[in-house]
Amino acid sequence: MPEPDQTRSDPSATRANVFSGYGIASAVLAVVGVLAIALGALIWSNHRDAAHERDYQSRVLAAAAEWTGVLINMNVDNVDASLQKLQDGTVGDLNSDFDASIKPYREVVKTLQARTTGQIESVSVETVHHDLDTVAGQRPPAPATLPAALAERTDTVLVVATSVSENAGSKPTTVRWNLRLGVSDVDGTLMISRLESLR
Repeated sequence: MPEPDQTRSDPSATRANVFSGYGIASAVLAVVGVLAIALGALIWSNHRDAAHERDYQSRVLAAAAEWTGVLINMNVDNVDASLQKLQDGTVGDLNSDFDASIKPYREVVKTLQARTTGQIESVSVETVHHDLDTVAGQRPPAPATLPAALAERTDTVLVVATSVSENAGSKPTTVRWNLRLGVSDVDGTLMISRLESLR
């Protein structure tokens, strides 16, 4: 009678065959491969989000520059059309109180009968808010934003511009503009929701 095969009846011998060196190496490589794929997906996702944010901020800067360009290039000949275009590009309290907010600019243009040529010097997204008048230990108040039902988000943009006004019979006057604008995303359209002149 033949003797039974010892390897088939010995459970420890079966376990040794399952966890051979090749099996362990394959398992380790599989885990490393899965981790590499997960890390690659995470890096790609972060890159895509960062690229989307940069694209959005570029559009915010362009919207602020375009709106400010209309404001600083107002002339006596185009003041009404410019004001209408400016108002069409606003939303929220700025739109509601547009006449009061823009009245000083309109009066200057009409009174001086000025011919103005303006140029944007710089535009930047403000991400850090500094308020020197706050009490030590207290956070500065956040800038007013539109309700979430009206705007997805509001970014604060700083605009520095220069305009040269020529009045009849006087020498040209240079005006420096330092503005803080709120640019809000309203159903995919970027609109100006806040106008503040900085000193």
